[in-house]
Amino acid sequence: MKAKLFALFNSSLILLSYSVTTLADGNSIDKVYHPYVVETEVEVEWRTLFQNDNDDTLDDQQVHRLGVGYGVTESLFAEFYLIGGRSPSDDFDIEAVEIELLWQLTEQGEYDYDWGLLFELEREIDNQVWEFSTGLLIEKEWGHWVGAANLLVEYEWGNDIEDEIETAASFQLRYRYNAAFEPAVEFYQSEKTTGIGPVAMGNIRLGIAQKLHWEFGAIFGLKSETPNQTIKASLEYEF
Repeated sequence: MKAKLFALFNSSLILLSYSVTTLADGNSIDKVYHPYVVETEVEVEWRTLFQNDNDDTLDDQQVHRLGVGYGVTESLFAEFYLIGGRSPSDDFDIEAVEIELLWQLTEQGEYDYDWGLLFELEREIDNQVWEFSTGLLIEKEWGHWVGAANLLVEYEWGNDIEDEIETAASFQLRYRYNAAFEPAVEFYQSEKTTGIGPVAMGNIRLGIAQKLHWEFGAIFGLKSETPNQTIKASLEYEF
């Protein structure tokens, strides 16, 4: 049974990798997820992106996410987000809400690769536009090195838009220098996004079963449709 399950995962990986180059057309720079869940853990997360470009056709933008999550079981984590944003011509406003589920499929270190699934449902408040995303989360360790891959498929529908399917992929290679500081490089790919850049992250212990996880990075666009620079940062308080 397990052999059949992982054969299915391998087939899905090949199909998703192919679709990334043929279907996607959105900006995929955001966050690289990891396929792990801690039961009963509470998480308060703030995440932001600052995108800027010298091309007048691409407006500078800010996106902010405030989320609260909970480890429902030993394998299922649920999180709710408020999503806000602004451009140079607009004031800051709450634009969307999102529900996210992360399902850990295998125990960490049980197999050569650790596996998870991600499900996201987002609704724009004013435009009544919906987006559903799902995909594979894959991670592997080699000594002090850790590699992670997210392969997602997204479906968008709603008022005044053309229903469409998009895909996106993101990859992270991280070096575990110490708990408080781990340098990494991240790569993002979709039809309108090709970007790569350095990222740093770490965990600061605040007490028994409490920690603050931080991330900061800069992703540089490698094609004209991608913003020249995307500054990304996040703070997660976990307890």
